[in-house]
Amino acid sequence: MSEGGAGRHGFQYVVLRCVPRVDREEFVNVGVLLYSQDADYLCAASRLDADRLRALAPDLDLAAVRSALDAVEAVCCGEAGPAAAAGISLGQRFGWLAAPRSTVLQPGPIHGGLTDDPARQLRHLLDALVG
Repeated sequence: MSEGGAGRHGFQYVVLRCVPRVDREEFVNVGVLLYSQDADYLCAASRLDADRLRALAPDLDLAAVRSALDAVEAVCCGEAGPAAAAGISLGQRFGWLAAPRSTVLQPGPIHGGLTDDPARQLRHLLDALVG
């Protein structure tokens, strides 16, 4: 990192949560979505811990959860989503993905920070918050 923070980029992130039963409000962190307008970066990374998820919901369709996470990654890359995500800005994609919803895959609150490497920051957050 250079002196005075030059080269650092602001970023926002949300933790993606698997909420097998919305009525119980129990969840397992399964991914992270990171957006940096300064670095023109939007990416998601995920990990499923089948044992932890099955402890909350033995009949949970893990393939469906994986499919939902894959869809988030496709929207990040502009490959899929509403109104052909390729046609909307990264910031708009992040806003759409970070919007609260009542489904099995939910975004947590938006947090922010500074980084000199958004991809490395995403891996760090995945390791720290998802495991």
